Amino acid sequence: MGHPPALLPLCASVSLLGGLTFGYELAVISGALLPLQLDFGLSCLEQEFLVGSLLLGALLASLVGGFLIDHYGRKQAIFGSNLVLLAGSLILGLAGSLAWLVLGRSAAGFAISLSSMACCIYVSEVVGPRHRGVLVSLYEAGVTVGILLSYALNYALASAPQGWRHMFGWAAAPALLQSVGLLFLPAATDEPAAHKDLIPLQGGEATKLGLGRPRYSFLDLFRARDNMRGRTTVGLGLVLFQQLTGQPNVLCYASTIFHSVGFRGGSSAVLASVGLGAVKVAATLAAMGLVDRAGRRALLLAGCALMALSVSGIGLVSFAVPMASGPSCLALPNATKLSGLPGDSGLPMGTSPPPLPTTSVNQGEPVLSTSEETGPHPRARDPTTPPLPALSTASSASAAPAPERPLLHWTALVCMMVFMSAFSFGFGPVTWLVLSEIYPVEIRGRAFAFCNSFNWAANLFISLSFLDLIGTIGLSWTFLLYGLTAVLGLGFIYLFVPETKGQSLAEIDQQFQRRRFAMSFGHRQSTSGVQYSLIRVSAAS
Repeated sequence: MGHPPALLPLCASVSLLGGLTFGYELAVISGALLPLQLDFGLSCLEQEFLVGSLLLGALLASLVGGFLIDHYGRKQAIFGSNLVLLAGSLILGLAGSLAWLVLGRSAAGFAISLSSMACCIYVSEVVGPRHRGVLVSLYEAGVTVGILLSYALNYALASAPQGWRHMFGWAAAPALLQSVGLLFLPAATDEPAAHKDLIPLQGGEATKLGLGRPRYSFLDLFRARDNMRGRTTVGLGLVLFQQLTGQPNVLCYASTIFHSVGFRGGSSAVLASVGLGAVKVAATLAAMGLVDRAGRRALLLAGCALMALSVSGIGLVSFAVPMASGPSCLALPNATKLSGLPGDSGLPMGTSPPPLPTTSVNQGEPVLSTSEETGPHPRARDPTTPPLPALSTASSASAAPAPERPLLHWTALVCMMVFMSAFSFGFGPVTWLVLSEIYPVEIRGRAFAFCNSFNWAANLFISLSFLDLIGTIGLSWTFLLYGLTAVLGLGFIYLFVPETKGQSLAEIDQQFQRRRFAMSFGHRQSTSGVQYSLIRVSAAS
């Protein structure tokens, strides 16, 4: 069955613009936080609350968004999320107090979380198997573009009076463009019609799919009916391992990690982080080209294996580099703002603001102001520079500079880039693609949102525990622990995650129904266990 010529470009624009909005809202705070602190005199706790308010809204959306998506439809959910985003942008643009800022950021978080779920589900249902992988993965590419766009606008508006108001306001532009594109797209695919043409030859309950739409309750996600429990195991496993491998910390604390392993100059750490962003773009584009050829399972296995090796490599490198750590908080926005590095994603759906620890660049001398500490630097007060939460090096024992070890510096850089690439063509786009495919259409929105809520919660836990974990067991053992988790994730993918490339949503649904034990996916990835016969249904029938 073909698609109208304009359908694929319009679906691509919906996916790309949805990701762009997500990435922009996620990263724009990095440039807005410094002028906000100057205008409102925000304390460290207030900065932390403002940055975290986006997460609060996103968590709320992940809890209720699934019911909205299933009840009102995917297209209407996207429209609704864009309206909420417009309201949030307006509140932020006119905000005169911290309370209004928090309200606006919470609304933006709710909107981008709801939109991210609805976009992935909508695109996966509207397009066919040949294009589903690349178009859903395009959302991840949009996240990267949005982050880079936020940096560009932050730079352009840095010196403008009340420039932060414009930074927040521009988030409405891609949302408006996406809404215009949606006007020319159908409401949803006719899923029952897709089932009607697919008749399994082995009999059983699946043969009755064409006779009526099954009904699912939320509790069915945990029952054996239609192997829903197995599907939920796959979905939760992917989102949890996506986060428990430490990607929020490895990526959001990139500059900090480079500084810790020897890149002492501020510009060196920033350049390293910019390099990571470029690598993410390239890896995401590679994933888009491979996801419908190599397959979802192959990308997940390769990505998780490389993540295990690279994050363990970072841990081993840090063994050879002396460092001290001790997390605390400092009301210095230029050192505590969210990086917005194109590394989260997951998400597209799962990046949370990191905690706000102390920055002590001068090895034991706390930084009191940006201008005092980095006066000679022309970029010291540039709010577009993506500084990240730094590990506190307040120990007086670390006052002596670390010996120069160029080989270790470059090893850490390579490991970080490999980790970024592996996540960007594995867990990053494929997790959400698989989640949009494996559930029946009647409960797909609620199931996706349920898994997404665990993604946000795990992200928050990993981000908030990072500095405490470093203070307890050290940076090296922290990353080695993440490496061990990635190895466990590799085993999970091999045993539980099926291959879904080239299959219609109806075929994927019946594949799950026929296989009662998810572990069988690890050994047989073909659909030979279920034979199908495509019959022609006349127009008169």
